[in-house]
This record gives sequence, structure tokens and C-alpha cells, in this order.
Amino acid sequence: MHGPLTDRIAEMKETVRRLARTMPVTDMHTHLYPAEFGELLLWGVDELLTYHYLISESFRWSEVPYDDFWSLTKREQANWIWRKLFMDHSPISEATSGLITIFNRMGLNTASRDLDEYRAAWADRTVEQQLDDVMRIAKVNEIVMTNDPFDPQERKVWLSGGGKTDSRFYAALRIDSLLNDWPRAVSELQGLGYQVVEAWTEETKDEVRRFLTEWIVRMDALYVAVSLPGDFGYPLDDHRSRMIDEAIVPVCRAHALPFALMIGVRRQVNPLLRLAGDMSMRADATAVEALCRRYPDQKFLVTMLARENQHELAVLARKFRNVMVFGCWWFLHIESMVEEMTRFRLELLGTATIPQHSDCRVLEQLIYKWEHSRTIIGDVLADRYERLYREGWQVTEAEIQRDLEDLFSRNFWTFIGRK
Repeated sequence: MHGPLTDRIAEMKETVRRLARTMPVTDMHTHLYPAEFGELLLWGVDELLTYHYLISESFRWSEVPYDDFWSLTKREQANWIWRKLFMDHSPISEATSGLITIFNRMGLNTASRDLDEYRAAWADRTVEQQLDDVMRIAKVNEIVMTNDPFDPQERKVWLSGGGKTDSRFYAALRIDSLLNDWPRAVSELQGLGYQVVEAWTEETKDEVRRFLTEWIVRMDALYVAVSLPGDFGYPLDDHRSRMIDEAIVPVCRAHALPFALMIGVRRQVNPLLRLAGDMSMRADATAVEALCRRYPDQKFLVTMLARENQHELAVLARKFRNVMVFGCWWFLHIESMVEEMTRFRLELLGTATIPQHSDCRVLEQLIYKWEHSRTIIGDVLADRYERLYREGWQVTEAEIQRDLEDLFSRNFWTFIGRK
């Protein structure tokens, strides 16, 4: 049944969908790089097909020994995955259907199902052309990298004075080794000239602070980030708590940087799958609660990997203004989970959240991950507005644009204090 209110709601929803489709975004957590990082920037058909999501999914349909697969060239691996997941079975999973979206938006003929044709279409493109086109299609204005100074290939770029020539890219200092593999970190730090030992001495503490400070300045990092297992606890009488209390938080506070916590990884559940062998695990949100209470003037960007933690994390963010919940991370970046999480986050937090980041490892994934997420976020927001309309409160197009700008970009920049 049509009427003035129904028509206004329909018009509002179309406005939300249009703005959500076209709104520029800041992708605040990725594994992408500008062209100057060379082979660290993954792009192209074979990289898309050998993405770890598709590797693990393809083994669901095969008894081939893992070592036989790893002995293949990347092109051969891509051919094998294409056959298993796209030719022998319909590509209906999020990861496989996302690839079809990419091909379509990049102008390829998806009806042909000709992998060599797709390769040939991109064969003469430069990485700079691909970067420009993908970011334009995805409507991503800024990309925040994940930057690990313990990676020798990446470190070489930074130490040579590079890493800052493409103004669309920003750095985030990743410090997993410091918290999760201290013996390895000690060896690496010693090789870089820092006077550290495995025992947590005063000199070691000072040298870790010096390391963090030097790399924050070198990268002009927007935040410091770590991925943690689900059994992460705080405060404990352990290395992680001492590192956080005596090195990481003091340096973050000195530079007014948020500390990003990505919690809930269980590494190498199946080591035969290599990078594809990691899994999620439930975590204890009271560790984040304790950090927020102890350091009320330190900002924390927080995401968790297990679905079971999501509601508690959103409620926790209502209690601590120094927490910004962000994204649907890793295995949660599927449409059903994005919708569920976006709904209860908006219901609990209003627009004071960062609903999504791409976590992309391959450049072209920006296209499908942001297109799918934009649609969901827009639809959920429109449903919340409809509730207001039915109570007599109507939003203007300018207010819709304001709210989407908050969700897609401004909340991040405001929280980190940069814009």
C-alpha cells in the first residue's frame, strides 16, 4: 500500500543506497602497498587465485597431497584452483564469488570462463595503472598499510628513504614479533644494532622504546598494531604485559598514537596449508577492559576474530570512549556476518564505529570487498532511518551523507587525531 510516508521512506532508502555506493572510503587496515614496494604489492589474476582463502577452499575438493600442490608454480596452482572451484563447482562462496565480481568490474567477460583470456587482458598493464583503476572502481581514497620492520624486504624500502611517495598510502607499525615471538625479535633487533637481550632489563626496555620511536617517525605511522591469539590475557605476570606497560603504551602516548589490537588468531592449526592454515579462536574481552581502565587516556582500535566475542566487544565500547571497534576481520568478512555485526553495532553504538576495513592482501580484492560491504552498510543504515521515519523524524540528504562519511572515513581520522 502506497502513501506519502511509504513514498518518503522509499526515496530515503534510494538516497542512502546511492550515497553508500559512491561515498569515498578510507581503508584503515590492509596488507597492500604502493608501487615502490615492488613484489610486496600482490596483484593480478594468479595472485587472486592463489589467495590463501581459495587455497584452503580448493582442498575441500581434492585428495592431492599438500606437498604436490606446493611444488607447482604459482601459475599451475592458479590453474588447479580455477578448475576445482570455478569449473568443477559453482563459485558461490564469498571468496570465489568475489573474484567474479572483480573480473566483471574490471571489464572482463565472465561468461567466457577463459582464464588465459583474463590473464591476457591484464598482461600489458602496469602496476601504477592497476592501482589507479582499482582504487577508482572501489572508490577508496586512502589505504593504510600493515608495515613490519622485521620483514627484510619491506625494511629495505624504508631504510632507503622510500615508502612515502604515494600520498594515498599511510603506514601502520606492526609489532607482532615483539609480543608473540620475543626470541626472534631479540635476534632481529640485535642484528639491527639494538642492545637487547631476552631478559627484560632496563637497557632492553629502553632499546625497545627507541626501536618503536624510530620506526614510528620513519614511517609516520598512524597507529601501532598487533595481532594476538585468543588466549591473550592482561594484566598478567608475563612478557606481553610487561612489553605493553613499559614500552608500547608509553611510546604510543608520547606520539599520541592509538594501539590497535586484533585478537583471536590461532596460528597454524593445519601447518600443511602454510599461510592458509590459521584459524580463529574465542578471546577474553576482559583483557581489553583492563587495558582501557588502566590507560583511560590511551586510545585503542580493537577488532576480534571470533563471532562469539562481537556483542561483548560492542557493549565494552559503550563503556570506554577510548575504544573504537573496527571492521569485520578475516573470517568474519562474509556477507552474513557483516550484516549481523553491522546491525548490532549500529543498534548499540549508533554511528560511533568503523564498520569495515578490507584486510586485502591482493590489490583487486578492494573492488568486491568494498562493493559488498557498501551495500550491506547502506541497507542496515536505511533500516535504522526507517524506524525514525515511522516515528516522525526524517533525515535530510546532508545528514545521510554526514553519517556515511563518519562510518566510511571520518570516524577513523577523528579517532586517531589526524583530520
